[in-house]
Amino acid sequence: MDATGHPIRVTVWGENVHEYQSDIVRAIYPHGMHETIASGFRHTLGDRVQVQTATLQQPEHGLTEDVLAATDVLTWWGHKAHQEVDDAIAARVHDRVLSGMGLLVLHSAHYSKIFRLLMGTTCSLRWREADDRELVWTVSPGHPITHGVPHPFTIPRQEMYGEYFDIPQPDELVFISSYSGGEVFRSGCCYRRGSGKVFYFSPGHETYPVYEQPEIQRVLANAVQWAFNADSSGTPLDSVNSPTGWYERQT
Repeated sequence: MDATGHPIRVTVWGENVHEYQSDIVRAIYPHGMHETIASGFRHTLGDRVQVQTATLQQPEHGLTEDVLAATDVLTWWGHKAHQEVDDAIAARVHDRVLSGMGLLVLHSAHYSKIFRLLMGTTCSLRWREADDRELVWTVSPGHPITHGVPHPFTIPRQEMYGEYFDIPQPDELVFISSYSGGEVFRSGCCYRRGSGKVFYFSPGHETYPVYEQPEIQRVLANAVQWAFNADSSGTPLDSVNSPTGWYERQT
């Protein structure tokens, strides 16, 4: 909720492909991962948020200019169809982040067009899908995203993501994860891009019920509140010409 008492406007974007192609995924997320994530926000944050969903299959992927203008924080989950996201829509989201919209990038969305555009790197990593146990460790105690989050907490079955993760050095590293195979991973990373805040959080594979876990829902709820920017201008900052004497003329 912002300073005026209005709810934070959250749009949960989901690729929504696995849910149609896989009986396993559909059994875990019968209404789609995006709906489970949205339900977690509603349950955890209540009237502090106003939540809507959007998917790849909608016109303009559900991310029209009007939708984004009315979004304070956008969450993004993608995997199989990164290349099906229109470049113009990725650029539109990019501009909204620079102008102050918060962005939560989830799990395999590390390889999405929007995250790679914001990071300027390949965002590649080591991976293995083999029912690994993941321990999520807090490495920034006191950070707002860690509020109420156990240290550490366990994800019983999860896809392994390991280093090296080709991302810029995070502005704030909040979580690291360790796996039953011995790997480690920077699993919770904060960035500032323009006027916007970006949080990458790796837990959340499609064939495991990770988004049903209370700890995961708490992290994402905290991240929404952290990423919210009440002073979003609605347009990216632009260069300003300042002829000699401009300051004296305005004062």
